Amino acid sequence: MDGTLLGSDSRVSATTASILNRLIDEQGLLFTVATARTHATVVPLMSEVRSTLPYIVFAGAAMWDPLKNEFIDVMAIDNDVAAGVVRAFEQHGMRPLIYRQHGNTIHVLHTGTLSAQEQAFVNERKALPLKTFILNAPNYHTCDDPALLIFAMNHYATLERIYNQLLGNERCVPTLYHDIFDPTVGLLEIHARGCSKAASIKRLAKRIGAHRIVAFGDNRNDIAMLQAADVAIAVENAVPEVKAIAHHIIPPNTTHSVARHIATHL
Repeated sequence: MDGTLLGSDSRVSATTASILNRLIDEQGLLFTVATARTHATVVPLMSEVRSTLPYIVFAGAAMWDPLKNEFIDVMAIDNDVAAGVVRAFEQHGMRPLIYRQHGNTIHVLHTGTLSAQEQAFVNERKALPLKTFILNAPNYHTCDDPALLIFAMNHYATLERIYNQLLGNERCVPTLYHDIFDPTVGLLEIHARGCSKAASIKRLAKRIGAHRIVAFGDNRNDIAMLQAADVAIAVENAVPEVKAIAHHIIPPNTTHSVARHIATHL
């Protein structure tokens, strides 16, 4: 979503919503989003778009059904794996945030000191009704609620050391990428083995009977999804690695380009 569907203000523009709604209502467009974001931010962002398909959230660790307001297709990280990931962070003097499913909401657990980037991240999201931050949680890596995501935001070079260490763990999938607003900042996400946006869009396509997948992306965490799609489209502001694998490159996200491209080529 960020850097692709969303504009420079990190919102779905009125123009984009209007185009998509017309295509959904009049031509039966099957449209959804696949994002590393949680449902807590996706639900309000998509509130003006009348898509009825499940949203792929947590980079494929779950889907959110906007009609029933519930999680489906959840892939959780085992607690012993989560504990091992926490130990890897602690070896570098850090602790990650752990996102756990608590019914149809998310509890984000942490203990210790947040990085400056994480603190700003939390401050922007702590008022969301579907997400609760619990920042002094004892034994937070052994909670009974299923863990959907382990996340950290810090200097890219700092997180890269942890990322390289976690690559040897066959029971989880680490993904490291640059923040689109500040490339010196990194975002490190850890999911259960087998979890990906690529796998999720294939399962969703099978669920709804879709025979052709057109995917849009901009960042490194979109590459596998774009490779799994029948048609891969990069926005002009995408990183070079994404542009290199795209079938088409469209104008930047700030020009409502995703919706306009769909309207032109549907």
